[in-house]
Amino acid sequence: MPRHVYIKVTGQVQGVNFRHAAKQKADELGITGHVENKSDGSIFIEAEGHHEELARFLEWCKHGPSAAHVEDINVGDGSIQGYHHFKIKD
Repeated sequence: MPRHVYIKVTGQVQGVNFRHAAKQKADELGITGHVENKSDGSIFIEAEGHHEELARFLEWCKHGPSAAHVEDINVGDGSIQGYHHFKIKD
């Protein structure tokens, strides 16, 4: 059964290719949704997928790409939006 999560990633996560790496990982796992930079320096992700794939994606978010330094991730559940792709928002 699909699940929808909101993810806020904090730390040194902007300017390190986090959004593009997140899209690549999401595409690899079949996750849909979007990723964007926030004005407070965090990354915000809405992701939908099956439990196992989302668990793998969340585990990846705890570290991000090699240049990132993730301090924390906050995860919350949301309502299914029916995304068809994973995209990078500006």
